[in-house]
Amino acid sequence: MVTVTDSAQRRTPKAAKTSSVFKKVVMAVSGIILVLYLIAHMIGNLKAFTGRESFNHYSEWIRTIGEPAVPAQTTLWIIRVVLLAAVVAHIWAAVTLWRQAKRARPQGYVTKKAVAQSYASRTMRWGGVIIFFFVIYHILDLTVGAVNPDGTGSTPYDRLVAGFSNPFVTAFYVIALLLLGMHLRHGIWSATQTLGQSNRRREVTVNAFAIVFASLLTLGFLLVPFSVLFGLID
Repeated sequence: MVTVTDSAQRRTPKAAKTSSVFKKVVMAVSGIILVLYLIAHMIGNLKAFTGRESFNHYSEWIRTIGEPAVPAQTTLWIIRVVLLAAVVAHIWAAVTLWRQAKRARPQGYVTKKAVAQSYASRTMRWGGVIIFFFVIYHILDLTVGAVNPDGTGSTPYDRLVAGFSNPFVTAFYVIALLLLGMHLRHGIWSATQTLGQSNRRREVTVNAFAIVFASLLTLGFLLVPFSVLFGLID
């Protein structure tokens, strides 16, 4: 009797594993790009403490980087395209990995580790959704001015003050940033695992770095809205 083995079935686990690794790398690399932007964005936000003129000058400088070698806003639009590509890649990797894990997860098997992983997964997933919608609102509020009390014709500094003078806007901002901090902490740890920069001996150090980094970045972003709300920036 001859036993025939389906070669496609033997290759499927390996193909799935390769696909999963690729998606995790995409998520890690796109996440790094977004984190670098967040660092630059936070530093720019802190210029609000230097006053209206300095902040508005900084906002204008962003739009004129590369002039006169390139037309106005060319560099800014390149940055925007790269960020958009990173966001799309990050969301694609996150959604497909979640679906893949859901299909592979055995039913009715619950352990403490599984519960912890499920909690982290839900936090990342729903936190990411809220952050996504917050970013859209943030752009309409402070970048475009479409939903800002001072409107589209105001300066970046005036929109900043007008927006964060509203306690509800500031509260939404705080919630989104706290979720962003949680997202960053878990994301940094996951990225080091994916890119092979962590092992059992380094896990404590990597985890501590992720917590400190995420906390500092979150605090840096929160300084400006709270300062506006409590009258330190007006």
